[in-house]
Amino acid sequence: MAAAVMDKDFKLVTPDHLVWASLGEDVTLPCHLSPETSAVAMEIRWFNGTDCIYLYKNGHVTEGRDYEGRVSVNTQELQRGDVSLRLRKRREEDGGVQTCQVISGEHKEEGRVGVPRKSPVPLL
Repeated sequence: MAAAVMDKDFKLVTPDHLVWASLGEDVTLPCHLSPETSAVAMEIRWFNGTDCIYLYKNGHVTEGRDYEGRVSVNTQELQRGDVSLRLRKRREEDGGVQTCQVISGEHKEEGRVGVPRKSPVPLL
C-alpha cells in the first residue's frame, strides 16, 4: 500500500465583517494562512464573483482583465502566510464578495471578504 503524501494542514482566515473603502481609495482585503505557513510555493487565486482577478502560481502573477495594475499581493509577505489582496483605486464594480483560494497540492482552502458596492455615507 502506497503512503499518501500529506499536504500541510492550514485554514484561511478572513475578517468576519465588511471591508469598507470609498470609491477611488486603495483597500486591502485581509487573508492569511493559519497556522502561519509559507505560501510561496502555493497557488493563490482571488475572485470577484466568478472572475479570477489575481493569480499567483510558480512565482508568476497574472492579473484579470480590468484589474491590470490595480491588484497585488505582497510577495515578501507570502513567506509569513499573508495572502491579502491590495486593490488600488476601488471601483463600484469591485464590491460584493471577493473569494481568496489557496491551493497546496491536493489541499484547497477558500476564504471570503465582503466589500460593499457603495461608499459609506458619512454621518453629519
